[in-house]
Amino acid sequence: MNKKKSIFQLLTEKPWEQDQIEADNEHQGQTVNLTKQKLGLRTIMAASTVLFSLFVVAYSDRMLVHDWRNMPEPWLLWFNTGILVISSLVFHQTTKYAKNELFDKTKNGLYFIGFLAYSFLIGQLIVWYQLMNTGYYATSNVANAFFYLFTTIHGLHIIGGIYFWGKTTSKFIKRSLKKEEINNLIDICAVYWHFLLAVWLVLFGLMLSS
Repeated sequence: MNKKKSIFQLLTEKPWEQDQIEADNEHQGQTVNLTKQKLGLRTIMAASTVLFSLFVVAYSDRMLVHDWRNMPEPWLLWFNTGILVISSLVFHQTTKYAKNELFDKTKNGLYFIGFLAYSFLIGQLIVWYQLMNTGYYATSNVANAFFYLFTTIHGLHIIGGIYFWGKTTSKFIKRSLKKEEINNLIDICAVYWHFLLAVWLVLFGLMLSS
């Protein structure tokens, strides 16, 4: 025979706790299906989005001030942008090769991505060299300072992407991980690379519009 509960017991009950326990037992304590790598990627992307958003707002406000002087747009910036677009497309295709267990095509795709990534960085350094040779230093004008700031921060993100690309490529070549694990790493690298492309397109478009 069930005992009647007192008013105090009814008021202090937490039925949602039992529901949560049942959900945790069903999912073995994981209510969100995220690996550590994917969670880390989302954290990095969220922090980077906030950072670049602040830069964009500051740039948009500052360009309205009367002392703003536009910088020239070296043609090489368009070329570098093309490199980044191609690398993102290659990364997308490489993830498909990896899932279909096409080892040689995946390996070649990863190598080509590395080549394109380094080419982009070298291209950005050449742009810096060209601008400084013509007197466009970071200290000369606020617009110049923003350009060097944007390209520096984005370049550091690219370097971070190259680091993780290198680790992933090494593990893939050595076959030191299971298929699902290495595919997951390649997917994560690809998503991060697409993110860097999207950020660059926003920054590049903003600089062109000024």
